[in-house]
Amino acid sequence: TDNGEALPESIPSAPGTLPHFIEEPDDAYIIKSNPIALRCKARPAMQIFFKCNGEWVHQNEHVSEESLDESSGLKVREVFINVTRQQVEDFHGPEDYWCQCVAWSHLGTSKSRKASVRIAYLRKNFEQDPQGREVPIEGMIVLHCRPPEGVPAAEVEWLKNEEPIDSEQDENIDTRADHNLIIRQARLSDSGNYTCMAANIVAKRRSLSATVVVYVNGGWSSWTEWSACNVRCGRGWQKRSRTCTNPAPLNGGAFCEGMSVQKITCTSLCPVDGSWEVWSEWSVCSPECEHLRIRECTAPPPRNGGKFCEGLSQESENCTDGLCILDKKPLHEIKPQRWSRRGIENASDIALYSGLGAAVVAVAVLVIGVTLYRRSQSDYGVDVIDSSALTGGFQTFNFKTVRQGNSLLLNSAMQPDLTVSRTYSGPICLQDPLDKELMTESSLFNPLSDIKVKVQSSFMVSLGVSERAEYHGKNHSRTFPHGNNHSFSTMHPRNKTPYIQNLSSLPTRTELRTTGVFGHLGGRLVMPNTGVSLLIPHGAIPEENSWEIYMSINQGEPSLQSDGSEVLLSPEVTCGPPDMIVTTPFALTIPHCADVSSEHWNIHLKKRTQQGKWEEVMSVEDESTSCYCLLDPFACHVLLDSFGTYALTGEPITDCAVKQLKVAVFGCMSCNSLDYNLRVYCVDNTPCAFQEVVSDERHQGGQLLEEPKLLHFKGNTFSLQISVLDIPPFLWRIKPFTACQEVPFSRVWCSNRQPLHCAFSLERYTPTTTQLSCKICIRQLKGHEQILQVQTSILESERETITFFAQEDSSFPAQTGPKAFKIPYSIRQRICATFDTPNAKGKDWQMLAQKNSINRNLSYFATQSSPSAVILNLWEARHQHDGDLDSLACALEEIGRTHTKLSNISESQLDEADFNYSRQNGL
Repeated sequence: TDNGEALPESIPSAPGTLPHFIEEPDDAYIIKSNPIALRCKARPAMQIFFKCNGEWVHQNEHVSEESLDESSGLKVREVFINVTRQQVEDFHGPEDYWCQCVAWSHLGTSKSRKASVRIAYLRKNFEQDPQGREVPIEGMIVLHCRPPEGVPAAEVEWLKNEEPIDSEQDENIDTRADHNLIIRQARLSDSGNYTCMAANIVAKRRSLSATVVVYVNGGWSSWTEWSACNVRCGRGWQKRSRTCTNPAPLNGGAFCEGMSVQKITCTSLCPVDGSWEVWSEWSVCSPECEHLRIRECTAPPPRNGGKFCEGLSQESENCTDGLCILDKKPLHEIKPQRWSRRGIENASDIALYSGLGAAVVAVAVLVIGVTLYRRSQSDYGVDVIDSSALTGGFQTFNFKTVRQGNSLLLNSAMQPDLTVSRTYSGPICLQDPLDKELMTESSLFNPLSDIKVKVQSSFMVSLGVSERAEYHGKNHSRTFPHGNNHSFSTMHPRNKTPYIQNLSSLPTRTELRTTGVFGHLGGRLVMPNTGVSLLIPHGAIPEENSWEIYMSINQGEPSLQSDGSEVLLSPEVTCGPPDMIVTTPFALTIPHCADVSSEHWNIHLKKRTQQGKWEEVMSVEDESTSCYCLLDPFACHVLLDSFGTYALTGEPITDCAVKQLKVAVFGCMSCNSLDYNLRVYCVDNTPCAFQEVVSDERHQGGQLLEEPKLLHFKGNTFSLQISVLDIPPFLWRIKPFTACQEVPFSRVWCSNRQPLHCAFSLERYTPTTTQLSCKICIRQLKGHEQILQVQTSILESERETITFFAQEDSSFPAQTGPKAFKIPYSIRQRICATFDTPNAKGKDWQMLAQKNSINRNLSYFATQSSPSAVILNLWEARHQHDGDLDSLACALEEIGRTHTKLSNISESQLDEADFNYSRQNGL
């Protein structure tokens, strides 16, 4: 107090104050058999007791201490209890063993937090030990470690050669992902023994050691210069060598393949010394009383470094024996004067000839200049395109219009703009559809709108006509029924002209479409390479009528927008005409990408209304009398009585719901001749979705490098990782830290028409590298993994072609009449007559459905006039790609044992029908 008087001990607490906990019990772990102490302190507090698992702890088990808070003068009470291992083990409840404090004061009580008490332990065996690996230098190393089960959870530490690894000091090492050790780019120093250490408050555990060996494959050094020929004269040899030291093989790496020494033959020319020819005859005696003779060094002339002839090549002497006198002086006295005069005359002759030669050259240059000037002013000319544009160079090149009258015009009827002349610098590279659109939207090709420049992977520029063709079985001008007063000859003629369009206005592909004309006999309409088909049964169209039926697939943005957790599992398929009425349900087959399981998926069939909205027709698992759905692993067969636009959607019930994805890798050369691009796609496992990817890659010059594989993608919200592994060192390289890319879960799970695209750019060290070998790893975290093996040649002439689709159904987009059905019409009539007739033993058509695994929702077939016919139609749609009738034959044989009416339908008849169907359809 301010006056310094002490508070009496008789005052237990200040009135009107609730207890306040200064210290609350903490969560604790019992190690082995040692009990733990829980502590609690509060002020002001008259009493404090522990309550464990909802029951009061006996007063005798409490240890209490009291004190006085000097600052506030309030009474402070502290209480301890001990909790033993036996108490925790004997407790069986929905949660962990817990205790809390309850403190009393004059005003009331206060409760502390609940402290849990658990028995600490750590199992001995690791759930997953790291495995040793041999990796090339600069490859990725991933060592997996799953520590033993324990409470509290064990902390993981990695040791290399018994020394701890600190990932914070080495950016190349990551130890944070699920206890795994990741070395992004292996170095020689990363070789060693790696151990995973797991520890908690109870104990420490060591995993088995994993030996990592980083090897280096040998590489050849550059060739030395060719040695000199080993002989000075004649035939010999010379050699050059290289060593396997760039780099040298280490840690078991492969030695260089090929020869270390090369030899070639050589021929050294022998030197030939020159020799004089014989002297010529003496010349006629000159006015100076001299005559000459000469000789040449040509017998033989000197060759290959031989010596020139020694001696004089010209001789002169007096031809009068000294009797000739000039100007009253002997000849030998006037020789110097005579020779000096001759030299002056020779010098003047040389000057004269030089002047004449210069004049001739000047006149020739003038004539050439005038000729070129006149040609440049003429009305006829030829434009020149720099050859660098045709060889993929980076030089500037011109696109210029040609003047009228030029005989080299590609199209003489073309009217070019004579004022346009543009210059474009740099290489042309179309690596992406977006780039192509940007190029076509520019004014680069406006002067020649019907010509396009197509840049292929070899960087050659070629000129061609832009065209685009769609799938058309029969391209009729309109859709209408044909009655008695209409014949097929009155239909509008088919337009078979290919679809030609300028590159600058090329539209985005929106749908695939096929058509066919069907009558009373029915038939089958198939969309090639998409898995979509339509079966029009016999009798569905009234007699003497025919309809042009079409079918299309939307390839643009889906009009069905997913709401909540619902995803699109199939393409949007449209069949029509919508006003057509059928008397018997038709069968529509739609592919889907779901891993079918009623435990994990709730799948719905939806239809688009005329207003553009989507309405649910039925749930696949529910029974309905309006339509029937038969769900197979890769397709859904639907019996419908009205045309329209249909699609399948799925609502995942659990995280184990799986979508089937098709993963594929394409490759093509980049603009840079040393670069090679890898593009990885993960699309819904429907043929039409992959067909769209193939079409886009063909336009980009891409090549399929490996057969596509199936990836099971779970709806567990974990993303997708795509990485490039085992890149050959010293032949190829990839940009650091780009060898692994991650794609968000939502982009993969929610169906969108943009194909999932992940690109990697590899660079080869030298242009001589023509082979690429690596692996593409596609894995979902805590999910499925697929490996694509890439083994290809980047040279277009040496590539192996991988078939994209089987062509079984592409030759017959529309089949009409009996040849479209597997079961002959006569046998179908006898089966229906037998099974549709009421029987004392029951409904025979139900047995037919059960034997063919079409026994769900039998109430739908009961509403049909001929249930057996509808069942057979569904069987026909389901077994479209099967080559035999064994399943139906076995079903009829089993049922026929108790039905004498079926005895006349033998298995041999069905075999003959199967053979005829296969022969008619080219199978």
